[in-house]
Amino acid sequence: MQRFSRERADEYRILTREQVRAFDAWAIERMAIPGAVLMENAGANTARWILDHLQNHRHTGVSIFCGAGNNGGDGFVIARHLIGRKIPTTVILCAPRDRVSGDALTHLTILDRMKVSIVEWDANSTAGADEDVLQYCRPDTLIVDALFGTGLSGPVRPPYDQIIDALNETDLEIISVDIPSGLDCDSGIPLGSTVVASATITLVAPKVGFLHPDSEIYTGDIFIAPIGIDVSCLYK
Repeated sequence: MQRFSRERADEYRILTREQVRAFDAWAIERMAIPGAVLMENAGANTARWILDHLQNHRHTGVSIFCGAGNNGGDGFVIARHLIGRKIPTTVILCAPRDRVSGDALTHLTILDRMKVSIVEWDANSTAGADEDVLQYCRPDTLIVDALFGTGLSGPVRPPYDQIIDALNETDLEIISVDIPSGLDCDSGIPLGSTVVASATITLVAPKVGFLHPDSEIYTGDIFIAPIGIDVSCLYK
């Protein structure tokens, strides 16, 4: 998996939010790759990076915090592959289950049929978000942030801002999928509460927001995960 270097940014195809959407639409509609397959490839390659990472770091398990959209769908795929490798894995769905749809729902359904226990976040819990987060995180847990992807363009709203703040306060290692939740894809500026990751596994290509000098605080090291078709194919 290729590591992104900001110092050599001119060597990469770097995408805006709209270009990400255009690439996905092109891959699905023109190249006839089902969206669920693209999601499978994204999650499987991210899981491979995590498995390699776990070999060199002491973690007792993995907790994956998933949103309702495609970023959460990537998280469901990651969970399946980690579980298949006998990694203790907890999946926390931080949105109402009935909001999960499309390709993400396909992969959530697979987990359900595997009898994987999905923790459903209770936004009305009387405990604070920090206490709830700690329930799913042991002292050496690796956290995977699969809450929001590149589509986020407005302020992070409750309870997600509270969840993100609580994740950051754990001081545990966080790996973000595609982009740290809360970071604007185009500007690289936080949209309120934003995950502070030690590494980001970005999909297909780096995002233009990563060029903002302050974005590294949130992304950590960036690695580019393939999803089955290269972005260069769109521009041939």
